Amino acid sequence: MAHPRMAAGALLFDEADRVLLVEPSYKDYRDIPGGYVERGESPLQACAREIHEELGIRPPIGRLLVVDWAPSPGEGDKVLYLFDGGRLSTDHRRKIALQADELRGYEFHPAERLPELTIPRLVRRITAGIQARADGLTAYLEHGEPPQAADSFPDMRPTPR
Repeated sequence: MAHPRMAAGALLFDEADRVLLVEPSYKDYRDIPGGYVERGESPLQACAREIHEELGIRPPIGRLLVVDWAPSPGEGDKVLYLFDGGRLSTDHRRKIALQADELRGYEFHPAERLPELTIPRLVRRITAGIQARADGLTAYLEHGEPPQAADSFPDMRPTPR
């Protein structure tokens, strides 16, 4: 039975539809706010908790935008959930207080600048999330990309009877 780690985060936007990225002190790239799901916690609950812990605010967290199967040789199998955090109000933006031991900073960025700010897999996940938000859909990704159709994998085809 698989036991992947789960993590959840949110896309948060400003009034110009720029995406909020945080600057973790323990990574060499920018990331979205979020973190690992704890025992007994749903991905949505984890997302809300992590945003409160990291940013000090409690914005309403909306619908699921992306599920990404992201195995990692160093960290093991992971399932990553990306939720719609919506457009942060002026009040929420004014109340942001960073978790000082984890984050060096935050900033809103236009989607076009993402490739120069973060890793390619995260760029693909955020881009899929922005598109899913616009289309009213939920995207499923593997390694940050839309997967091939299941019938293109010979070992996954049903056995003829």
